[in-house]
Amino acid sequence: MLTDGVFIALGSNVGDRERYISQAIDFLAAEVGIMVLKQSRSIETEPVGPIEQGLFLNAVIEISTALSPKDLLAKCLAIEERLGRIRTERWGPRTIDLDIVLFGNEVIDEAYLTIPHRELLNRNFVLAPLAEIAPEARHPLLGVTASEMLIGQT
Repeated sequence: MLTDGVFIALGSNVGDRERYISQAIDFLAAEVGIMVLKQSRSIETEPVGPIEQGLFLNAVIEISTALSPKDLLAKCLAIEERLGRIRTERWGPRTIDLDIVLFGNEVIDEAYLTIPHRELLNRNFVLAPLAEIAPEARHPLLGVTASEMLIGQT
């Protein structure tokens, strides 16, 4: 069974940021059970957190998937590792960051995975690209659309 309305946020602030985002999308598209449907433009944003670091490029893709949320997370983490992401400090610089922000109408609150992403409402760098490609995508707990969430942040 395919799940539609699955959105993944991508971010990079190390090296060739555009290439890392493009490669991550290509790797996701090459996975069995994942079909990339839409891709936002990339936007340049300030980093979040206490660590001084370079500007981020951020984008969001919409996929359709036969994978479970847990299996999709495993694929995302494997792609991050494949593209050289090393987790040394929270909110630190990274070659690539892949976050599942929405998974259809699923609500998951586990130690390893929270959907919708717990910081979604606070992150314009995710909301703006999400609203670009799916303005009517709904937060399953709040019932508000991506466009409404973005307006609430601006």
